[in-house]
Amino acid sequence: MNTTNKPGTRGRPRRFDPDAAVVQTQRLFHEKGYDGVSVADLTQALGIKPPSFYAAFGSKVELYRKVLERYVSNGALLLRQILETDQPLAMALTQVLEAAARNYAADPRAAGCLVLEGTHCDDPQARAAADGYHQAAQALIHAHIAIRQPQQAQELADFVVTTMAGLSASARHGQSLERLLASARLAGLALHQALRPDP
Repeated sequence: MNTTNKPGTRGRPRRFDPDAAVVQTQRLFHEKGYDGVSVADLTQALGIKPPSFYAAFGSKVELYRKVLERYVSNGALLLRQILETDQPLAMALTQVLEAAARNYAADPRAAGCLVLEGTHCDDPQARAAADGYHQAAQALIHAHIAIRQPQQAQELADFVVTTMAGLSASARHGQSLERLLASARLAGLALHQALRPDP
C-alpha cells in the first residue's frame, strides 16, 4: 500500500476511517491506561499527523469517550442479559462476577475493566467520562437486585461492585483467570448465604 504524499496533496489520503480508529485505539487505552497514552502515541498508532487527529476527534479525551462508548456497547460485561433471567438472584450475581473475571483476564496485555481503571486516571474529564459508565452499571445492578430484594439492594449492589473492582485490579496486576474465578466463586458463596431465607 502506497501511503506517500504526492506534491500538492495535503496529509494522508482520505481513506482514514475514524470508526476504525476508535477500534484500533481502544486496545492502546486499555493496555496503557488513559494517562499512559499521549497524542503522539495515538497519531503514531493511526499513522496520521496531529492536525488530522484533532480534525477527526477534537481532542484525546473526546476519542477516549468514543472508546468507552464502544467498549460498553461491545466489549464490556453484558450485565442486563445476565441479570434479566429467571434464575435465583444469588446465582445471577455470581454469574456476573464469574463473567467479570473471564472478561478481565481475556487479554493479558489489556487486562481489567477499561471503565473501572479509567475511574482512577488523573485527567478530570476522562475520569468523569469513565465514572459515568461506572455509575450506570452500579445503578443497573442495584435496580435488578431491588426488584427481588429491596431491603438488601444497596448492600448487595455495593458488595458486587466492590468485588468487581477488586477483580479488575487483580487482573491488571497479572492474577490468573483461575485465581480470579476462585475469588468470584467465593464471593458467590457469600451472596448465597446473604440471600438464604431465614429459617
